[in-house]
Amino acid sequence: MNIALLVARRYLFSTKKRNFINIISIVSIVGVAIGTAAMVIVLSVFNGLEDFTRSLYSSYHADLEITPLRGKSFVADSLLLSRIARIEGVQAVTEVIADDALLRYKDAQIVVKVKGLSSNFDQQYPIKEKLIGGNFALWKQKIPCAMIGVGVQLQLGIDLGNDMEPLIFWYPRKDKQVNMTDPSKNFEQRMIMPCGVLAIEQQFDQNHVLVPIEWTEDLMQYDNRRTSIEVKLQKKTDMAAVQNAIRAIVEVSGLQVKNSEEQQESIMRAIRIEKLFVFVALSFVLAIASFNIFFTLSMLAIEKQHDIAVLLAMGASSRMIHRIFLTEGFFIAWIGAVSGIVIGFVVCFLQMQFGFVSLGIQSSVIQAYPVQMQWMDFFSIGLLVFVITVVASYAPARRATAVRVSEML
Repeated sequence: MNIALLVARRYLFSTKKRNFINIISIVSIVGVAIGTAAMVIVLSVFNGLEDFTRSLYSSYHADLEITPLRGKSFVADSLLLSRIARIEGVQAVTEVIADDALLRYKDAQIVVKVKGLSSNFDQQYPIKEKLIGGNFALWKQKIPCAMIGVGVQLQLGIDLGNDMEPLIFWYPRKDKQVNMTDPSKNFEQRMIMPCGVLAIEQQFDQNHVLVPIEWTEDLMQYDNRRTSIEVKLQKKTDMAAVQNAIRAIVEVSGLQVKNSEEQQESIMRAIRIEKLFVFVALSFVLAIASFNIFFTLSMLAIEKQHDIAVLLAMGASSRMIHRIFLTEGFFIAWIGAVSGIVIGFVVCFLQMQFGFVSLGIQSSVIQAYPVQMQWMDFFSIGLLVFVITVVASYAPARRATAVRVSEML
């Protein structure tokens, strides 16, 4: 029989006598439970935000993106494209020319990100369902046209039904000589009609325009150069294996291959850093709540001095007394931790099923806070509770072993 466990359990769960120490013990359990539940809920919300951000950006980011290590563009010949397309697991290879340009419509103008795409762009991006007006196409009866973000449409007041008013793009010429007498001659100007409006995500909606790559070549004088090549993978394909295979082909040419995570590296890093700081902040809250464990065990050690002296007189070792109070601390902490984890799990599960906590904004993308529970978070919280319990219980347990039998009996 584990005597330390038996005595600790009796001190905590005895129903014969309820005193102030029992009340403090209950308060300690409640404090740990609330802190643990808060950590589970908040970390799960951050997991949900990270997963939502990843899925949101993946709608218009490729599985793999090939870009130059230096400069803005590189030569993309047919041999390179065919070698990439022949790799097992590759579904589509899309050529891209993307750069900033000035867009004018009537008397309004803004700087936008022009993205020229090859004809198989619809295989690359699952964004057809994001169309909110017009047609999902970059060609209309063999005439190039543009799909714009809804934010671009609102800023410039673009009317898709007005066939007499085109979009006018201005892009700096690559001529080394600058015309000072007529600055407008320093820019290439091209017109194109809008044919569709997309609502994907704020960053895209506010400044993106999708156009045919042939039209972009003419505007930006890129010829056979590309700013990137985007690769769509087949389902259930090992992304890392395909990435390594492409890297072996393109690294000689001074190109790099980024997966979807690496393309969104800054955003994902920001979310993870914020999650880390929140975890640290809530850890301090949980540590403060654990002070109740320290005070409970300290008062219990004072109250049970006579019991401790009797145990010592009966042959109990100081190590056993130490274990009794450590076990008492573990009881308090783990009852609170398990209760908090259960509460947090239930709250997160209900949020995932019913979304009863709304974001408070009108959005067609998401209505309620996204939540995703991860077992690693539960493990981290459990480990944190264990460490805090040891720290909070050690001093009172050590003090309990300092009782002198001759003075108490």
